[in-house]
Amino acid sequence: MNPVRKRRLYLAVFLLVAVSGTTAALMVALEQNINMFYPPDQVVSGEAPVARQIRAGGMVAEGSVVRIPDSLQVEFVLTDYNGADFTVRYEGILPDLFREGQGILVQGQLQADGTFAAHEVLAKHDENYMPPELVHMAETSSPGGSQ
Repeated sequence: MNPVRKRRLYLAVFLLVAVSGTTAALMVALEQNINMFYPPDQVVSGEAPVARQIRAGGMVAEGSVVRIPDSLQVEFVLTDYNGADFTVRYEGILPDLFREGQGILVQGQLQADGTFAAHEVLAKHDENYMPPELVHMAETSSPGGSQ
């Protein structure tokens, strides 16, 4: 084989192996950081993986919020319109928008006993929501507002 062709063949094989290795390493790294979203009916039916980082979302059931005295621990039930619900345990400060009947997202791990151990709680709001700090600014800058 001609030395120039041989060198080109080695270069092409090396580039193919390098690109394949880089792609494989990237896919493994991305798979570890993917957080899948599951609604309550999928969590209850067993479609959500146990002991793996996931996100779940739903509505906080009325009357379900239980705060543990002398700690930041709170338990509540996430539900959906189909009647599926599961218990969430969280330790930390809840968002200001958190309340019963509110839509929220939780990030954490589903436990073997069916409870969800959350390490992050995000309260959702509708498109009409305006933070309290900005309500005053909006009123004073609007044409009908006081200045």
